[in-house]
Amino acid sequence: MIRAVLSGVLCLFAAQSVGQDLQCAQDTFEGLAMTVCEVDASQADLRMFLRDETGVILGQFSSVDRQLSAEGRRLAFAMNAGMYHDDRAPVGLYVENGQQEMRLVPGPGPGNFGLVPNGVFCIREGRADVFETSAFQTEQPQCSFATQSGPMLVIDGALHPRFLKDGTSRYIRNGVGTSADGKRAVFVISDAPVNFHTFGRYFRDVVQVPQALYFDGKVSRLFAPEIGRSDFGFSLGPIVGVAVPAQ
Repeated sequence: MIRAVLSGVLCLFAAQSVGQDLQCAQDTFEGLAMTVCEVDASQADLRMFLRDETGVILGQFSSVDRQLSAEGRRLAFAMNAGMYHDDRAPVGLYVENGQQEMRLVPGPGPGNFGLVPNGVFCIREGRADVFETSAFQTEQPQCSFATQSGPMLVIDGALHPRFLKDGTSRYIRNGVGTSADGKRAVFVISDAPVNFHTFGRYFRDVVQVPQALYFDGKVSRLFAPEIGRSDFGFSLGPIVGVAVPAQ
């Protein structure tokens, strides 16, 4: 799933897969460490998670895993997925199991979220897509799960116009890119501080997706047990993950 066609640029090692629907690997790009997890969105049980059945914020990958155990499933991959307020409620659009908790927030605003164009990650039957926010408003796709974040990293194959090659803001960052057919959802977390320009170029030039969305920085975390990764820290807001049968 992380394709041989990229091998001239993408130097993968320690790659592990969970069936054919999920593969995670470590990589380096211009001397910077990255971890990449590619999901076959046409097959995988890819979802968003925020609250338990009582409405309490899940906040941790371990809490999501415990919730899935009631279904006879377990968490195979997860990542924080969108910005949130102090109470962990989503800043922008959030949809879970077809139910909208927070509305779409159009237009510019403060912080990275408001560095327009921003966008929406939308999971539908058999596919997942990143939409620039105005395109999402126009198309109005029916998402089973969705999270809004910002800024966009890649828009129709081009970097966000406000990214600076020599930008000095460097953090651990994470995001997602999707293929035009909606089958590939590629999640990336930098394992070293990186600026937006470099992070966006990784999605554009290495992952080779036409659309990519920034999830967050500083708080970025990953759960990928097959490569020995289970980040822990203070409580998160929206989480995206893949559920598989418990074994």
